[in-house]
Amino acid sequence: MRLISFTRQGQAGFGAVVGDGVVDLAGRLGLPALADCLADRLAEVAALVARTAPDFALAELRLLPPIPAPAKILCVGVNYVDHREETGRRPNPYPTIFTRFADSVVGPEAALIRPRLSQAFDYEGELAVIIGRPAWRVDAAGALAHVAGYACFHDGSVRDYQAHSSQFTPGKNFPASGSLGPWLVTADAVPDPQALALTTRVSGVVLQAASTAQMIFPVAELISYLSRFTVLRAGDVIATGTPGGVGFTRAPPRFLVPGDVVEVAIEGIGVLRNPVIDEG
Repeated sequence: MRLISFTRQGQAGFGAVVGDGVVDLAGRLGLPALADCLADRLAEVAALVARTAPDFALAELRLLPPIPAPAKILCVGVNYVDHREETGRRPNPYPTIFTRFADSVVGPEAALIRPRLSQAFDYEGELAVIIGRPAWRVDAAGALAHVAGYACFHDGSVRDYQAHSSQFTPGKNFPASGSLGPWLVTADAVPDPQALALTTRVSGVVLQAASTAQMIFPVAELISYLSRFTVLRAGDVIATGTPGGVGFTRAPPRFLVPGDVVEVAIEGIGVLRNPVIDEG
């Protein structure tokens, strides 16, 4: 299933995409948000969608991030060998973890904002994992059972602020610098998250192309590691890292400018598309 959060005629809702239409789930399930049905009601949702005609057209909606306000957005840095090498970083026995705040992330087709304070606004296409069943100190062998689904993620990075110290946080949390979507594809439709082609295009030019098989720490290991120090709950988002080809390592650097369009495409999931504008 493809599950979305949206606004329609000023009202927030969530539903399932069926062809060019959407089955409205919020009213039928009596739940306020998509995250509320991820832990134990996805089978019920699938059965409901299978027997229900769409309520309205997808084109009528403004899509939000599938999880509009996740309690946690946990991001993984330098998780592909080619990206680690292009940045000159040494191997690390543990994942590099940083966090993003919910207001730094927008949905599909919403504008990414290049901040006034910097012109070093960079692109990073990634696979996002959305947690369903809560996870606390789980083993990697069973970790994928805690996944509700997957989405595309754009981890827009303000590189000069990221470089202020060894902590990535300042460069990763400018408002509307990242994006998530276009929908959540449920885990049953993605049999192997380590066998997906990932491509990032900027204004039609492919700048990143990789397979998720190239991750240093695969999805199951990331979930296991993160669950050692924090309880992962339904709706939490894990951004699993970007492959090589980012803008600041190019000669000359290729940073995002107003008028650019960023597209993160992941096999079996979809295309997350966002234009770039200047702040203000």
